[in-house]
Amino acid sequence: MFYPPLDHWLWLVPAFSLGACIGSFLNVVIYRVPLELSVNNPKRSFCPQCKAAIPLWLNVPLLSWLYLRGKCRDCGQPIALRYFAVELLTALVFTAVWLSFAPLAVEVVVLLWALAALLIAIAFIDAEHMIIPVKLTWTGSALGLMACAVWPHVSALAGGSGTWQIGLLRGGVGWAAGFFGLGMVVELGKLAFGKKDLRFPQAVAWSLREAQAEDDPMWFVIADEEVAWWDIFNRKSDRLLVEAADIRVDGESVGGGLLTIRELEIQLPDGTLKRLAALKSLDGTATRAVIPREAMGSGDGYLLGMVGAFFGWSGVLFTLFSGCVVALLGALVGRIGFGKQLPFGPSLAVGAALWMLGGWKLFAWYMDLLGPLGVLP
Repeated sequence: MFYPPLDHWLWLVPAFSLGACIGSFLNVVIYRVPLELSVNNPKRSFCPQCKAAIPLWLNVPLLSWLYLRGKCRDCGQPIALRYFAVELLTALVFTAVWLSFAPLAVEVVVLLWALAALLIAIAFIDAEHMIIPVKLTWTGSALGLMACAVWPHVSALAGGSGTWQIGLLRGGVGWAAGFFGLGMVVELGKLAFGKKDLRFPQAVAWSLREAQAEDDPMWFVIADEEVAWWDIFNRKSDRLLVEAADIRVDGESVGGGLLTIRELEIQLPDGTLKRLAALKSLDGTATRAVIPREAMGSGDGYLLGMVGAFFGWSGVLFTLFSGCVVALLGALVGRIGFGKQLPFGPSLAVGAALWMLGGWKLFAWYMDLLGPLGVLP
């Protein structure tokens, strides 16, 4: 049977189609994983609003969303544009990966497709829920090391060569550089920006607000500031400090002073400890509150480690730098002020995609400019 050469345009059709189908599955992952739902049960896709099962003939990637005009056939509620966007984005990225790598090594294309799918899923989950599923990054890291062994050049796109053992070593070093390198950045960021200090000339009201739904967090509210519980307590050492003019426990005043709030308990100014779960209410007035915060989520290190497992330390450097640029541009375009939370996962995913689809050429050019200093092992 005759097959056209791998760089023939005909191969772009199945690459695009497969990408759209994978994108349809990624929508399932993006919706279900943060809610801790199984991606296999139920097997059929369903409307996020009315939960009605979607028949196969209305579950055709890209076309079904357009045919239904972005609405559920049963309840008529809108189906988010994200579903169409994920399918189209995955299809385009799969096509671009084929164009870039198929003539060199078809087997690596499959592994890079897997990386692209993971990056898209993680980026959209982080954008919507401010979390990075660590299990997905472990899967990607294992696939990255496999890719380095199958085709050592994948971990040294910007220069270098060697056996599968060297490729595997580069992937391991890349994972360590991504995970531990970003971990150091997180710790430095915690030291520099790890507290939000709110001061008020006069005492203002503060309270702990209970979760409104099962999946919602508790909130710390002071003046017009509201902070979700899971945004305050990321580490066991985190403490929320309130310089209170008055503290009311279950509606009864216990005086003022420094109140220390931990994730599961409080310490009153006299040293008394009380479990939060045993309290009906906690509120009062205060002139100051020191709220712990993270400069960056811990999941970002796992994500950058996954990128390093595929592309080595040079890919990590490029991804981190370009990710910072993308995040800065996103903050400027979105008019997100200083101190506001911005998910970094999508920016890292864009940086990794840029490296994979040609950014390594820019890095290699820069290393050439450095001369002997830029020689990669």
